[in-house]
Amino acid sequence: MIFPADYKSVGVTRTDPAKRTGGPVYFSTEYLIADLTSGCSIYKVKSQGEGLLKELVSLELIAKGEQIKKFKEKLDSHDRTRLIESAAGLCNGTVNTVIFEGLDRHITFVHEPSLHEVMEIEIIDIIPPEPPWLVSAIERLVKSGILGELNIRFTKRLIDLRQFEGEKSVFPCYASELKGKYLDTDIDIEDNSELVGCDISKQIFELRFPDLTYRHINMCPLKAELYMPEKPFLTRCCQSKKSGMINLNGIDGIVVHWGASEYDIVDAIRMLVKVLKGIKENNKIRI
Repeated sequence: MIFPADYKSVGVTRTDPAKRTGGPVYFSTEYLIADLTSGCSIYKVKSQGEGLLKELVSLELIAKGEQIKKFKEKLDSHDRTRLIESAAGLCNGTVNTVIFEGLDRHITFVHEPSLHEVMEIEIIDIIPPEPPWLVSAIERLVKSGILGELNIRFTKRLIDLRQFEGEKSVFPCYASELKGKYLDTDIDIEDNSELVGCDISKQIFELRFPDLTYRHINMCPLKAELYMPEKPFLTRCCQSKKSGMINLNGIDGIVVHWGASEYDIVDAIRMLVKVLKGIKENNKIRI
């Protein structure tokens, strides 16, 4: 896949590119799109010299004519995941390159799009309530475009606590509206109850009801009792000291506090991506 890291490296010309060899080219130009009445062609640029204008030495053809399709809608040029996915949807046996015009009218392109270069991250969260906070916050962040340049996309893995509802069930908080008793409001907890909560809930239960026997189902995503991560992941925990990078089942992930803000979530995602990219690069070096 060829997808310029920044649209500033993509130049556009309305003249025959063959006639530009030996002439000036802007210093940051790495690719050149020739948009002629006879059709489009895209080239890799080799230049030499110093200063704002360099000398165009040669052009290497990347795609031309029927191999190229222009995307009709203007998109956010920084939303790399969406551009890759959009290009992949248009490419077939003939078309292998898609040109995009950004909202600011700058031009970029994706050649031979590969979804393998888009990193998948699991969001592990708990329902109810619905939508869960972490999923809801990330959906807003993705829509805002703030994560666009990271080449990532998300899949939801939700732990549904409604499967544990019952007369003997005890949940941490009444805000969940699950059918059962609540550790933070009810006092008539019965013996042989089923506590569905994390380690903190377990400690509170034993402090409040030291004489009761009970069964504990640990719902904390970090315990991996109810779900084992299959991909790099993001989840949350009520203990702030557990925030940060973690490895579960040999898979790297990151933890944010239960009430993390969007700012905290963005910082966590960027840290996770940085670590994962570093691991990927180290593996390449070993090979």
